[in-house]
Amino acid sequence: MADDKSNKQATLGYAVFRLIREWKSSPQETNDTSIRREKTTKESDTAEGSTEPAVTEKNDDIEMKTEDEPTTASDKTNEAESAKGLKREKVDEGEESDGSDVQPVSKRRRKATKETSPAPKQSPKKSPKKPSPAKQAKSPAAKPKKPASPKPILEKSEEEELAEENSQSDKDEELSESDEEVKPEVKKQTMAKVQATLKSTGNDPYPDWKAGDPVPYAALCTTFSLVEMTTKRLIIMAYCSQFLQQVLRLTPGDLLPTVQLMINKLAADYAGIELGIGESLIMKAIGECTGRSLAVIKTDQHEIGDLGLVAAKSRSNQPTMFKPKALTVRGVHEGLLGIAKVSGHGSQDKKISGIKKLLSAADAATAGKGNKGVDITHNKGGPSEAKFIVRFLEGKLRLGLAERTVLVSLAQAIVSHEAALEGKKASPEKMAEGEQVLKTVYSELPSYEVIIPAMLEHGLFNLSKVCKLQPGVPLKPMLAKPTKSITEVLDRFEGKEFTCEYKYDGERAQIHFVAPSAIEQFPASTATLQRDDKGLSAIFSRNSEDLSKKYPDVLGKLDTWVKNDVTSFVLDCETVAWDTVNKKVLPFQQLMTRKRKDVKAEDVKVKVCVFAFDLLFFNGDPCVKKSLRERRELMHQCFQPVEGEFQFAQYGDTNVLDEIQDLLEESVKSSCEGLMVKMLDTDESGYEPSKRSRNWLKVKKDYLAGVGDSLDLVVLGAYYGRGKRTSVYGAFLLAAYNPNNDTYETICNIGTGFSEAVLEEFHKELKPMVIDRPKPFYSHSTVPKDQPDVWFEPRLVWEVKTADLTLSPRYQAAADEFEGTTGGGKGVSLRFPRFIKSRDDKKPEQATTTRAVAEMYRKQEAVAKETAGKRGVDDDFEY
Repeated sequence: MADDKSNKQATLGYAVFRLIREWKSSPQETNDTSIRREKTTKESDTAEGSTEPAVTEKNDDIEMKTEDEPTTASDKTNEAESAKGLKREKVDEGEESDGSDVQPVSKRRRKATKETSPAPKQSPKKSPKKPSPAKQAKSPAAKPKKPASPKPILEKSEEEELAEENSQSDKDEELSESDEEVKPEVKKQTMAKVQATLKSTGNDPYPDWKAGDPVPYAALCTTFSLVEMTTKRLIIMAYCSQFLQQVLRLTPGDLLPTVQLMINKLAADYAGIELGIGESLIMKAIGECTGRSLAVIKTDQHEIGDLGLVAAKSRSNQPTMFKPKALTVRGVHEGLLGIAKVSGHGSQDKKISGIKKLLSAADAATAGKGNKGVDITHNKGGPSEAKFIVRFLEGKLRLGLAERTVLVSLAQAIVSHEAALEGKKASPEKMAEGEQVLKTVYSELPSYEVIIPAMLEHGLFNLSKVCKLQPGVPLKPMLAKPTKSITEVLDRFEGKEFTCEYKYDGERAQIHFVAPSAIEQFPASTATLQRDDKGLSAIFSRNSEDLSKKYPDVLGKLDTWVKNDVTSFVLDCETVAWDTVNKKVLPFQQLMTRKRKDVKAEDVKVKVCVFAFDLLFFNGDPCVKKSLRERRELMHQCFQPVEGEFQFAQYGDTNVLDEIQDLLEESVKSSCEGLMVKMLDTDESGYEPSKRSRNWLKVKKDYLAGVGDSLDLVVLGAYYGRGKRTSVYGAFLLAAYNPNNDTYETICNIGTGFSEAVLEEFHKELKPMVIDRPKPFYSHSTVPKDQPDVWFEPRLVWEVKTADLTLSPRYQAAADEFEGTTGGGKGVSLRFPRFIKSRDDKKPEQATTTRAVAEMYRKQEAVAKETAGKRGVDDDFEY
């Protein structure tokens, strides 16, 4: 009992340090484990041309787990879920057909699937059952050399206290982790739990490197591996915070590249730096680096389903003449940045060379040791450097590590570090205050390149004084909550002043400008804004993508909109396609026909008009804290409309139901989508960057009394059509995005709303995106009859309208939101989904989230009556 008590009170760092020490000094494995390892070693020593699957299932009817293995589930759990999937009940009768021209999946298709899928390897004898990790730990004579999965830093009882003892409270917190209106005592309790996991005596999951030395990349990969083995958000946060504290204590100069690698980005979004490395290029680099043929690499990829694990396996089997110099976080970041910046003639060969250089130095301690070095069947490959380098190149670390989690972890780490320097311990209240400071600063100035150096120099709690919104750094836009009726709007804004603006059907744009006389005030702006004799300027999308090359005609006329004495500004606008003859707004699809790059103003065929609705920065000062009434008055005073080029969004200030209805009708007649209803005065009318706020509500004509909003969904697969659709896809499998674990969860099949021409266009557009199997981060039904005929890379985002939402065992969207309820085991599905338009202005990660889907489902009148009194989701940061 005394030992248990002392273990429970042990620090995070010491617990992991002890695990590593025990692992290194543990005796020989049990016979069962040795047999399995010997078998695995023999299989890895066979000819590389073999196409036998590396991992098989006992039941022929169950899909190989390597073909669709969730990144956050253990192998054993995945087998159980796959088997369970085949026994699922048929789709509820209430779920309607999604497309009349979809060809049913027949017995012939199932037979073809069996014939083309790799056959499971048959064993003459039943292999001995591997004892569970728990049993191995209890048996003194059966200590494995490697644990089946990394032991959590927290002891079992403490983890239960964190995530199981108050499960409903924690679930609510996960649904609204950035909720500004969480009760103070609940937030204090949560912060106290997180803080309890961050106690440290100087020993960390990765042993301290010498102070001042570069951060070892192996240390970051160790943290990644620990994160990969859990789905508990608080535990993930603890791992990240602990590691960032270690970096702050030993090598603070490497904090920036460390954070950038943790969020899977090389630079801020507006910098436009992307790796753009295709799978075939990565395979070629792995093969050339490790001396394996491309055919063998492809075979491994087909069997394993994770190119990162293929790289780890290839590297561990590669003989080495000498031990390369260990990788560092800064070195890996610079190497990846160099690969991303390569362009022009011979760029592919240069990229391959850069990848080979990184992989050749990866896993220096385990290269050439086979399964004794890196065993990809255990711990999901463990902390392999090659694995995470390749995943970074692919653009998906697949850790379930959201950027907002890293942001909160960074705040916790810096608060704890600053308190430790003063010989103090940070309180939960101080932690919460630090989080809010960093969230607010980052929402207005989303650039770690600016924030982290300033934070190290001035401290976290002085950050808001030195890091403010400025031209050249686009902020994430404020977003609106959907509503189903005008009466809902009146209820929300009862007794308060609000305004109703037209909602234009165009592309969200943020226009930045600095006059020549003010350039010296904003030295950082010169790196991101275009310069000419009129000053510095740029247009950014809602994704912070630089659209300046798409709209040169707009930038060329900025000076005609501005009145005297305007030296700098940031405008929030909507760019719409404009009919210069009839002087009216054209459909969004017209705007999307414009080229995105290298557009010459004289060659522009689709004219645009800019409708400005908010002023975020003016003459050196941020305006986001001002009321909307003040911002709008200032905008009207300092800018002048130019017909067909620049206009103010039309609006009406009223709280009368009939007048709002009239405004809605007029907006629709003006080719708009509906109304944006906004708080006009009080503190609630400030601009809230990167938030979907209740202080802005959107009312669209086409969904009044419907579900409340359209959805932006990602295309994952397609079904072959029949009849007049035989040459194209007849229907498509769509998914919502879960940012908590970085997965796409299926939500519906859709086959209506498409013209023949649109289907032809999508068939051509999707052809290069076809893949031979679903990605491991796709959450979908494993029932054979539910499988699409083809799978795609997650690139296209479509706007979809639906009659209502229901729960179905066929789909996985937001299924985790309904665990433990009558809807447990089912995901949300759309009834009568209809295609509206393609959202080329959105990235897959900006699709409708599963949390939003769950909220929409609960808001339905029938469901709302059942769940009355339960807490819903409120304002949330959207980064």
